[in-house]
Amino acid sequence: MGGAVSITLGSLLYPSMLGVQKVNSAPSRVVATPATGPLTEGDRDFVVQVRSAGLWEYPVGQAASKKGSTQAVRSAGEHLVDGDAALDAACRSVAGQLGITLPNQPSPQQQGFASRLKAEHGKQFDADMATTVRATNGQFLTTIAGVRTTTRNSLVRALADQANDTVLDHITAVEKTGLVDFGQVLVRETTSPGPPAQDLTPPPAVAGRPQVVLTPPANSTVSPSPTTG
Repeated sequence: MGGAVSITLGSLLYPSMLGVQKVNSAPSRVVATPATGPLTEGDRDFVVQVRSAGLWEYPVGQAASKKGSTQAVRSAGEHLVDGDAALDAACRSVAGQLGITLPNQPSPQQQGFASRLKAEHGKQFDADMATTVRATNGQFLTTIAGVRTTTRNSLVRALADQANDTVLDHITAVEKTGLVDFGQVLVRETTSPGPPAQDLTPPPAVAGRPQVVLTPPANSTVSPSPTTG
């Protein structure tokens, strides 16, 4: 599997609101008017959410593809790596065109998911990976649908389309393992209130530091997105 490589960050301004599930004070407020359509705070935050999701899930997929106890778990890991790498490329392209600076690390909550799974092995890892990925992707589907139906920016719309396809593929792949605990998934998706905002917000990228890139596997089966052209 491919690893994470780096390229140089541009001098883009980092958005002021980056919560993965954070409620903006004015999500419909227009912050820019590029040729591709008005860009709102909600649109901008969505691009960051896509980036943040891939930053934690990609290494989990790498781990699953190597230490999964069954072929179904290893196959699910390959789906995560392949899909997240392609979606990350589209996300970085869209962000560059819209002037959105992306984080280099996932949120503290997502870092916690990845750290816990990194320490696990065998059947415990298999089950926790499948359930955690299923729960987080299920939550993200709601966000994607909201953005897809409200955005007036064509680049954000295309990114939402690709994110939707990727998330559905990941959900299907982990469900095929037969290890998803749907009871836990329901609890995770409906628990309120959720974690504090600071746990859901990825830390800002440090200016001048290289940008993390999620590289696709050599045998990638995901076609390039039109947003990366």
